[in-house]
Amino acid sequence: MAHDDDLRFAHVLADDADAQTLGRFRAADLKVDTKADHTPVSDADRATEEAIRRTLSRARPRDGIVGEEFGNEGYGARRWVIDPIDGTKNYVRGVPVWATLIGLMVEDEVVAGVVSAPALNRRWWAAKGTGAWTGRSLSSASRCRVSDVDKLGNASLSYSDLAEWEEHGRLDEFLDLTRACWRTRAYGDFWSYMLLADGAVDIAAEPELELYDMAALVPIVQEAGGRFTGLDGVPGPHSGDALATNGPLHDEVLARLQVH
Repeated sequence: MAHDDDLRFAHVLADDADAQTLGRFRAADLKVDTKADHTPVSDADRATEEAIRRTLSRARPRDGIVGEEFGNEGYGARRWVIDPIDGTKNYVRGVPVWATLIGLMVEDEVVAGVVSAPALNRRWWAAKGTGAWTGRSLSSASRCRVSDVDKLGNASLSYSDLAEWEEHGRLDEFLDLTRACWRTRAYGDFWSYMLLADGAVDIAAEPELELYDMAALVPIVQEAGGRFTGLDGVPGPHSGDALATNGPLHDEVLARLQVH
């Protein structure tokens, strides 16, 4: 398929990232700073992104890079979108739910993505047209498929933070949605979307995200049979927020989250 080589290369990047992140996880001398947006950043975040950028500069010198810690680099149709540690708050507190996100965009479409969560001993990946997969490696994988739940009363919803919904003026709408669902849990960050791709969760939504938070997630959700849009209904990771569902529930959830 068109992006098989890119996907294999993304796994190489993820292998290198895993060595960096696991090596510093729960380290007694882990250095943690606070960024301008009041979120934490560790020396592991920075070192991991630097390592990925070095490999990209050697192996894919014509490709651009979008990274959480060091911004944009290069131009052109192809861009690698990197979040070195998604779930830094978990990482710095010793909670094992965090991952490196690696997405490849061609023009404005994400064509491949890898989510690597080494402390969970799990990885998820997808390329356009090849399905979504999970396992410990390319040679040890099983297919991801979303659920077939088609009623909100039977649906499981995952989110990250109630305060963000309040800050964005959608708390009432979001709480009404939670009341309509069978179950709600704040699994948070990448984990919500990977559980969706696994069929364990039916809805995942967040009201404030960056491109690097979402790019790698999009092809995995879509290739597992789900839908990924902004809260405006526009497909893909460009809206600054996210709604991912198994498909049958999407339009109803989207309508419920609109501000009245």
